[in-house]
Amino acid sequence: MEPELLEAELVLPAYFSFKKIQIYEKYPKGQSSAKRFKHLKQIIQAENFQNYPPDEPNYVNIESPPSMHPSKRICDITGYEAPYHDPRTKLRYANAGVFKVIRSLSNDYVQRYLALRNAAIVLR
Repeated sequence: MEPELLEAELVLPAYFSFKKIQIYEKYPKGQSSAKRFKHLKQIIQAENFQNYPPDEPNYVNIESPPSMHPSKRICDITGYEAPYHDPRTKLRYANAGVFKVIRSLSNDYVQRYLALRNAAIVLR
């Protein structure tokens, strides 16, 4: 090799610390760049919870008290957060457009929506 090339290789390092690492160098083939979270079903299958004693707390037999926070009010039609409710039908709604839809519903459909959130009025 020529002497200039040898000197250049000795002076310049092969890796610069300020250079961004390429994604394929950081994560070799087969590894993901994002951390994957396991679902509860995957955790239960992997841990073999049926072999644990029944009095030991784990994901399967854990119990918690009811929440101290009030439940969120969700629009019965759209699923968005609902700051309003219709006093006539007792349905929750998110905006004026949904309110028009609620007022046009028949009583049968109103009762079905209320039954979905366990607030149905049983008429005898």
